[in-house]
Amino acid sequence: MTRYSLAEAQAKLPELIDRVRRGEGVVLTEGGAAVAEIKPANDAAARSPRPIDIAWLEQRLVGHADPNEDAGALLSRMRDEEAARF
Repeated sequence: MTRYSLAEAQAKLPELIDRVRRGEGVVLTEGGAAVAEIKPANDAAARSPRPIDIAWLEQRLVGHADPNEDAGALLSRMRDEEAARF
């Protein structure tokens, strides 16, 4: 979730609403502490994949998928590969 101070949020409200419409949550802060969260009202919108999520998956799956690998093994391998990067 992206964090914005109340002053930033006030100045960028149309942009924040666009982010929320795309399914992203936004946290509003005051003095560095979270005071509010803006999230999609429609649960279906919140569950729909965002372009950044799809791009992340494509980066990791294109050319790496093994048709004989089950979903659990695939997720474990993806997690391990991601952890190894850090």
